[in-house]
Amino acid sequence: MLGTLYLIVYDLRKQGRDYKLLYAELEEWGAIRVLQSTWCLKLKNYKTPEALLSHFKNFIDANDGLMVSVMNDWDAFKPLANPASLY
Repeated sequence: MLGTLYLIVYDLRKQGRDYKLLYAELEEWGAIRVLQSTWCLKLKNYKTPEALLSHFKNFIDANDGLMVSVMNDWDAFKPLANPASLY
């Protein structure tokens, strides 16, 4: 599957907040969780990291942190899921 692989990383800083909507949205887009606060997403139709950031920040609080980047190469030690599964 051709496309761009994105890395989405967040710091959810509000204790006791339910982030199920964020997790559901990431899964809806086909993202997989590779570490506790790190997901990978592969999209056929190119979107910029800025566009993805703008979309996903609607599912977190104003004091949370969020980063989206394009992955060109990667390696992992004991991930929850393997980004290669998106290929």
